[in-house]
Amino acid sequence: MPFLSKTQIIMAIAALGLAATVLDLVRRRRLSEEYSLLWMVSTVVVAILGFSTPVLKSVTHALGILYESSMVFMIGLAFGTTMLLYLSVRLSRLGREHQAVIREVALLRHELETLAGREAPTPGAGA
Repeated sequence: MPFLSKTQIIMAIAALGLAATVLDLVRRRRLSEEYSLLWMVSTVVVAILGFSTPVLKSVTHALGILYESSMVFMIGLAFGTTMLLYLSVRLSRLGREHQAVIREVALLRHELETLAGREAPTPGAGA
């Protein structure tokens, strides 16, 4: 077995911990499957790099990065940036959908009040 650096050991343990956390959140219905897929893919990538010294070194060398630990930080930064962009897109779409629902509710409320106003008996008009 090749020598694993402290960074790789920490990275591998963190990846396993993150995978367990994501699976637990999905099991308790606190995280949707859609988001869990993104987290699990990133966890697998981190675990592969954490457990495989040759892969980590070759990817680091191919990208022209001097240290393996810098590669780990770059992966974390790339994942964080990707998740922020993805969540921003989702949040924007949800904001637009929310505004559309607000408009529909306002129109329905107006129609309901209009219909209720027509059917309300006039005061003084008796039986």
